[in-house]
Amino acid sequence: MSAGRQAIRFTTGADGVRLAYAVSGNGPPLVKTPTWITHLEYDWKSPVSRHWLAELNRQHALVRYDARGSGLSDWEVEDISFEKWVGDLETVVDAAGLRRFALTGTSQGAAVAIAFAARHPERVSRLVLWGGFCRGMLRRNGGPALVEKAQMFVKLAEMGWGTEDPAFVQVFTSQFIPGGTAEQWRWFSEKMRISTSPHNAVRFMRAVYEIDVCDLARQVRCPTLVVHSRRDARIPYEEGKLTAALIPGAEFLTLESANHVVLEDEPAWAHLVDELRRFLALPDEPGLTGAGEHQHERFGGLSERERQVCELVAQGLGNEEISQRLFLSPKTVRNHITSIFAKTGVSSRAQAIVLAREAGFGHSSRSA
Repeated sequence: MSAGRQAIRFTTGADGVRLAYAVSGNGPPLVKTPTWITHLEYDWKSPVSRHWLAELNRQHALVRYDARGSGLSDWEVEDISFEKWVGDLETVVDAAGLRRFALTGTSQGAAVAIAFAARHPERVSRLVLWGGFCRGMLRRNGGPALVEKAQMFVKLAEMGWGTEDPAFVQVFTSQFIPGGTAEQWRWFSEKMRISTSPHNAVRFMRAVYEIDVCDLARQVRCPTLVVHSRRDARIPYEEGKLTAALIPGAEFLTLESANHVVLEDEPAWAHLVDELRRFLALPDEPGLTGAGEHQHERFGGLSERERQVCELVAQGLGNEEISQRLFLSPKTVRNHITSIFAKTGVSSRAQAIVLAREAGFGHSSRSA
């Protein structure tokens, strides 16, 4: 399937909300989390976003989805919250049949990606965050002035979302693409209108303002690239630097741009493309760079059979599959895994997978 041609499908969240997701292109899987201004069909047409999708789709099977309350997903939903957003990501990647993949996100989609990567280290091979943050506006300790600013944006959305009011369009669009042309501003304004309702826009904003994934960011263990425009008017540059500082070993890339969504005709875009291709082309090496050199010692005391079981655990196989592969009873497999946990000092299967891969297990059969 070529870039721009996509198959749109639907799946259902744990609370019954219908979620729309799209798959396009070929290659290793790359999942993009949504913002609250996304639309699976419109984004491919827009001069503000189509160059992003084409690049992400260039050598990957790109999986995208519309957040609950927006795009082609259900708009009439009871719960719009950060935890639901993370749960919806889990639902979509399971529906798409993905076991391990690269993950990218911007704005609050970056925070969702951080939470998923921290909670599912065995599933995320690498992480790309652009224009993102760990702290929503009301979590940045900005005092009364920042609270007042947040309330102002909510009030503006209540008054002008979905209209052609030039004052409303000026305020919001100038934050996202201040360097855009009149045509790009028109496209972005239309995208806001069709992406969600005024009521849901307010709900999104209030939920976004309360996000705090600082603790989760410290738990991310996959290679991470954090990208931020130096003069980003939507998400402060300092929030991008904080995100990179919190994630162990993260790379930080500064773009000389004022646009929150980097446009195709600005020099920053060419710089970003070069770094993005370099980073996504690196070998899949789970875990924090440099952490694996001490992991061989952890697994040195395993018996030959335990090493066989550990290899299959690292490949992501469940106990039943391991039982069938090694011609062992399920009880024997459980006993071996208990012994592996005790000898290596791990406390969960996810931790075992990450550490085993860092020690060299599981590399012979990586699957998406």
